[in-house]
This record gives sequence, C-alpha cells and structure tokens, in this order.
Amino acid sequence: MRLRHMILVSTALAGFANVAHAQDATPAPQQTGTTAASGDTDDSEILVTGYRGSLREAINVKRNANAVVDVITAEDVGKFPDRNVAESLSHIPGVSIDRRFGEGEKVAILGTDPALNRMLLDGHALASADWGGNDNDPSSRTFNYSLLAPELVDRLEVYKSPEPRIEEGSIGGTVIVRTRRPLELKANSIFASGGYSYNDRSEKGNVRASGLYSWKNESETFGILGAVTYDKQNLTRAGVEFFGYQSGADFFQKNSDGTVRRDSAGQGILLNPNATVTGGTKNDLIAAVAPFGINYAYFQQTRERKSYTGTAQFRPSSDLTFTLNALHIDGNYNNYSQSMYTIPVAWTGSVLQTANVSNGVVNSASFAAAPNQSAQLDTLVRKTKLKTDNVNFFADWEGDNDAKVSFAGGWSKATGGRNPEYLFNVQTKLPFSYAFTGTSADVNFTGDLTNPANYFTNPNNNSANIEGRPVIIGGQPLVAAQIGGLDYSVTTDRDIFGGYDAVIPFEFGPFTQLLVGSRVTDHVNRINARGINTYLRTSLLGSQLGVTTLTTPDGTFDGSGGTGSATKYLNLPEQAVIDILANAINSPLVTKIGASTRVKETVAASYAQLNFDQSGIRGNIGGRLVYTRDISNYATTLSNTVNPQPVPTRVTTDYLKFLPSLNIAYSITPEIIIRGAAAKVISRPRYQDLAAATSLNDVTLDGGGGNPNLKPYASTNYEITAEWYPRPGSLIAVELFRREISNYIINTRTNTVFFNSLQNRLTTYNVNQPINGGKAKVNGALISAQSEIWGGFGLQANYTYQDSTTSSVDTTGAALNLPYLSKHTVNVIPYFESGPFQARLSYNYRTSYFRTIGRLGSNEMVAPYNQLDFSAGFNITPQITLTVNAQNLLDETYLQYNTTRDRPTAFYKNGRTLAANVSFRL
Repeated sequence: MRLRHMILVSTALAGFANVAHAQDATPAPQQTGTTAASGDTDDSEILVTGYRGSLREAINVKRNANAVVDVITAEDVGKFPDRNVAESLSHIPGVSIDRRFGEGEKVAILGTDPALNRMLLDGHALASADWGGNDNDPSSRTFNYSLLAPELVDRLEVYKSPEPRIEEGSIGGTVIVRTRRPLELKANSIFASGGYSYNDRSEKGNVRASGLYSWKNESETFGILGAVTYDKQNLTRAGVEFFGYQSGADFFQKNSDGTVRRDSAGQGILLNPNATVTGGTKNDLIAAVAPFGINYAYFQQTRERKSYTGTAQFRPSSDLTFTLNALHIDGNYNNYSQSMYTIPVAWTGSVLQTANVSNGVVNSASFAAAPNQSAQLDTLVRKTKLKTDNVNFFADWEGDNDAKVSFAGGWSKATGGRNPEYLFNVQTKLPFSYAFTGTSADVNFTGDLTNPANYFTNPNNNSANIEGRPVIIGGQPLVAAQIGGLDYSVTTDRDIFGGYDAVIPFEFGPFTQLLVGSRVTDHVNRINARGINTYLRTSLLGSQLGVTTLTTPDGTFDGSGGTGSATKYLNLPEQAVIDILANAINSPLVTKIGASTRVKETVAASYAQLNFDQSGIRGNIGGRLVYTRDISNYATTLSNTVNPQPVPTRVTTDYLKFLPSLNIAYSITPEIIIRGAAAKVISRPRYQDLAAATSLNDVTLDGGGGNPNLKPYASTNYEITAEWYPRPGSLIAVELFRREISNYIINTRTNTVFFNSLQNRLTTYNVNQPINGGKAKVNGALISAQSEIWGGFGLQANYTYQDSTTSSVDTTGAALNLPYLSKHTVNVIPYFESGPFQARLSYNYRTSYFRTIGRLGSNEMVAPYNQLDFSAGFNITPQITLTVNAQNLLDETYLQYNTTRDRPTAFYKNGRTLAANVSFRL
C-alpha cells in the first residue's frame, strides 16, 4: 500500500520538470481573464483568474517572502478553495489534520501536534473554546478551524520558519489568517451564496448561506465591509471503542501479595476454576492482555454556526489609515452520545466460561450471567453553545522610504463547554461473549438488549456525597444510589493585547530596514464547574422508567467493524433522559471546586529585526525577548482520604526567554532560490496542563491531572529549501527541516488511592500527570510541485517524510513517536479549468501516527488514512457560479489501536458529505 502511494507521487513529481521545459519551449495557448495574478510579469505572461490565478498568486507570495512560507489564497471574494479551512491547510506540504469526527478541526505542522502550533487572525491570537466532548485537543492554544467560515478568508499563510516580528508560541509553524478589508476591494462588491449539504451517514441535509458587501467612497478614504455566514451539519458517528488493555492475570485468584495463586502443577487458578482456555495454557493467559472495556458508541451531533464580521476603514490622509474590525461567531454543537459497554474482567471475570489467547491477546471470551452487572448503557446529552467575540483596532502610518508605524489593540473572548451535560445510566446482567480482530468486533448477549426489562438502575444505596460534602435532602443526609446527574463545565477564554510595530529605513551595508515592536498580552483561561447528582432509593427496571424507549436504528453500525447483538440496544430519546433525571432525587446545584480552574497568563514581548537585501541575498535577522507569568488556581484532591474535600491552591511561575532567528534567501538565478533558516522557539503548555486539578473516572478507575510548574517546550529549528520557478504558475521545491525539542512534556502514570463515590470506598486509580523532561528530534524532507500542464489541466502534488526520536516511552518501554506525526504524507491534486468550467480532485494519504496516551497507558495509534474529495464549478454567467463538492468519497474508516494492530482501541465511520452551492458576485 505504501509503495503504491510512493510510486503515485513520485511519478507525478517526476513529470513536472519535463512539463516545465516543454512549456518554456512552447508558449501556452492564449487565455482570457479580467484580473492579473500578482507578482513579477513580463510581456508574454498570460492573465489568469480562478483556481489557476489563486495558485499563481500563492506562488508569488511564497517566492517573494524572506521566510519559509506556504500560502493559500481565495480565488475571489467569498470563493475559498475548500468548505473547511483546515481541509485547505492539509494540502500544504508538511501540514496534516486529524479527522476523528470526519472533518478537519486542528492542524499539525512539520511533525508537531496542534497544541504546539498557533493560529493568528490578522496577526494576533484569537480566544478559543471547544464543545466539551472533543478529546482532540482540549483547552490548548490552537483554534478549532471548523468554526472559521472560509468565506471570510482572503489568504492563509503558513510560516514554517519564524520571524522576530511574528508572535511567538509555535514550534511547528504559525498559521496567519488574513481577512478582507474594504479599501482593498472595489466599491460596492457584493457576494451572496446559498447551498445544501447532505451527510449519508446521518441521512440528513441542511442549507447553508453567506453574504458579503463592501463599499468605499470615490476618494477611497472611507470604507465599510459586512459579512454573514450560516452553516449547519448533522453528524452521525458509530463505532467500537476499547478502553485500554489489562493483564490476563486479573482473571485469576490472587495471593495476599497480589501474585497469581497457582495449583500443584504451577498453573494459575482461575476465578472460575471451571473456565477453559484455548490457544494456549493458563499461564499463557496470565501473560496475555485482555480488553478492559468494549464500547459500542453511537454519537449524534448538530453543528450549527453563524458568524458575523464587520470592518470599517478611515484614511484621513494618504499616509494614515485606521481600521476597526469585529467578529462574532455563534456555534451550536449540541450532541447526544450513547455508549453500550462491558468491562469483561472487572465485572464478569468470576463467571468466565472460555477464553482464547492469540499472540498474547485474549481476542475472544464468553461469560455467564454476571453477579452484579455485565454491561452498562451510558447516555450523555450535551448542550453546548460556542461563542467567540473579537474586536481589534489598527492605526497604520506609512511615510517616505517605506517607513511605517502601526499601533494595534484588541480584545477577544470565547465560551464553550458542557452547559449542561445530562448523564444517565442503566445496567444489565445478561451473559455475553466477545471476539475481535484489528478491524472488527463481535459482541453478542444471550438475551434481548432491546428489551427495557433487561436493564436496571444502580441498586447500591450509599451515603451520597459531592466533593466530600453530604447531600442533604429534606434536612437529612441522603442514602441512595446515584443514577446520573447534570454536569456544568463552562470554559471561558479571554485575550486582551496591545502593542506597536515600526519599520525604520536603515541603510548600512546590506541592511535595508530595522523592524522593532512590543506587545503586552493578558490572557485568562477559566473553567467553571457546577453539578447536580441524581439518585434513586429503589432500583428500577428499564421498563419502569415511565418514558418512551426506542432501539438503536437499523444500520447504525454498518461498515464500522462492529457486529453482533450489541449493535442493537436500548435507545432513549434525548428528552427521555432529561425527564428521567428531572423526576428522580436531585441534589442542590453546587459549585465543583475540584473541577474549577483558572489560569491567568501575562506576556510582555519586544523584538528587533534587521532586513537585508544585497547581490541576490536577502532575509532577516533578529530576536524576541519574551517574559511570561502564569498564575494557576485550582483545587487539590487528597488521596487516601474518605470523602475528601478539595483544597484550593494557587501557584505562580514566570520565565524570561530570548528567541533569536535568522532567515536567508539566495537567488542563484531569477528562477532558482535557496533558503535557510534557524531559530530558537518556544511553545507554552496547555492551559489545563497548568491547572493541576485531578479528574477521576469512577467506572474505568483512571484519571488525569495537571502540573502548574511546567516549563514551556523549547526548540531549535532549522530549515533548508531549494525552489525552482521555471515559469508563471509552476514550482518545484525541496525542503529539509529539523526540530530539536527540549522540555518536552510527557505523561507519567502512577497508581494512586482515591475515594470512589460509586463504590463508597478507597480505590486505586491509574492517574496521568504531565511533566517536563522529554527530549525529541524531528527530521523531515518535503518535495512539492505544481504546474499548469496543457489545455486547462494542471497538477499539484507533494510528499512529506518526517521521523522523530524521543525520550518518551510507552508502558512496554518502547520509544514513542511524537503525536500526530505520520512518516509519510502524500497529496495529489489534479485540476482542470477552461472557460466557465473548473474541477478538482484532492487525494490525501498519511501513514499511521501516534495520537495520545489513552486509558490504562494505551499507546494510541491511528491507522493509515485515505481522503478523497472532489469539487467542480460552472460559471453560468460571469456573476453566477454553480459549485458541487463531495467530501470523503472513500467513506474511510478511522481506525485506532494500541501499539500493534491486533489491539484495537477504536474504529469509527463518519460518512460522506455532498454539497451544492450557487453564488453571486458583483
């Protein structure tokens, strides 16, 4: 499979040189157009628009840059190449995205995970919050690109090598999103579009629409721009999840010291001595691993986004411009998750009937009726409103000889999270069996999982407590069984900045300009947690809940790899879950001190940058001096304490960093450019890693916490590129890069005893905590090319190889790769554009990559992934265009596994998305 992809891209790239030479020898046919591509031109250059025009403009921006930069430009107002900004970024060499929920949300650049890269909107950071159920990158410093309407974007710039003038905080690279401004557009520019999209997994369709109007007066001294977008998607994801793996020794009786009890022949004694072992001996079972939990997950989400932007510009004189812009995003990300799962060893190990061992894995087993429970159905109804507000002011003065002074200030705020999350669960005791491979799972229950009478609510009455405080109902401490509750966990992210930048003409030897500037940023990331626990004094059967019950829809798990009777289970409507909780015993709403955190970060930075240009050599040299102060407020959960009450804690840290950088470009000929870059960079820890509150899962007995004393990641970055521009619209480039990372944050896991409120006793948890101490090196090579071939046909292609070495190891002692780093990534994009018609096919392939450390220390890997998208457009008139898009045409399965493919941890199906759109431009 990998060889096939390598041959595909190498064949595509090998043809570019011949194409370029052929084009130089034979002039291309005359084309017509209305707008010239930017950059250097000669008398014979053809004026082009549309997709080819945007590619030419991107090439010229890259060619004239002093740093290592890749660019994507919009074809026209409101006409960005993709419906998702992250999907567009994935076409850039060295940039990759994770499609855990079907569409790209966060981007990884040059082998570094999304948390180590930044997105800047018009050069400044934007507050960000997520929807509370996304484990891709919670409370980090990146941005969820699915929130950003592509209609608002003029250009994307990906800086792989930094310049001192660009805000620090990225190790892999920095994405700068440029938006449109009214004084740069023609007066009375109008864009409007309307469309319809359909997802074949959810079998639902939705409308989307956008509009933009830009005006400026005749003297071009005042202009205003307004835009609005509306987009809605219905996502349905179904698949199977494995909650890590535990030792097969847990199927056996134990001695007081925790070792396996053995018979006279030295064989282990099973909890159920009558159980049989196949595929090996009982001692082979002891040495094997078994799935801790197997979950049939059914996830539904509505993603509805409304965004509004406005920009006003005033130019009182030819050398002074004031700009005020504002952005408001409303996102509705409500979702409903249903999980039917079993925890075979812990819940049913004593009634094991058969177990098969294959290659050290208990890949099949059967169990009799459980003494307490064999499986549990969790239902989680999340209400999530995402809101982002952003206001910025810029004052730009431009004098003689390119002297410039700019003042900027801004405020942004984002809110998100679970508000609230309704949780309700029921259990069953039915006998069952499981069997799985690396791509499939088959779980079958003896009995009807769709029959409500086979389920019951928690029967274990205990003294009810929340964070160590007794629940008082009717003036008396409550003794009852918890069946769920309401969890409010609202994230607020707020950013305020102010600063200036100046460009000073500076003629001294090769130096032409001195750039200086300073910026102060005040950032607060806060989680406010509250909660209500719900109880019953008497266990109820599912048939006694007093609500309408359904079953999982037919075909929910088709194609996902999940089979067996576990694909069809009790299904409660969202409102039924809410009603059940409302009609039970509810504790008063309380603030959860242990789950509430606040991190306040103050950053003061100044920079100096010298630009130089002489005899074909150009670039810049300089550095940033950055001071960072963090104040972390959180609560500590005491271990080895019954009903502990969280202890409020506050920790303050600070550090001063000098970050020098050098970018140099040498034009060997007008068509051939060699670049080199070196820089010291940092990336700060996730906010929730700085807040050391400990969260515990009382069912899976694992947890996580933070570390307020974390230092920032630090790296020395190197880039070398060679670029050949044989003719307009053509480029062949080779890039080598290296990242030498220190202070890498790694996860340590320890077994710690905490109080379990469900079991009402002290229990051992496997707890994850981040620490500094890791080192990593990333080396990579990229080759990319694009060219207008013949007769309207063109081709873009790139290949990325990257590898890393780290000091981090998994639970087996094997070295871990860096998160989100695929060794091989391929993009091939053939396109056709002639007259009113254009079409593009986008193929992306990436090899397996490490994603995270999961439950029980699982080394979570994502299997190789293929993505095939198609788009086409037809200009009905010069002003009206019809476009169609198809995403994920291969309906690829997202596969995840623990170190080796025979130990799966997840496989999901997200479905294909089809869309049609009509747009109007004037």
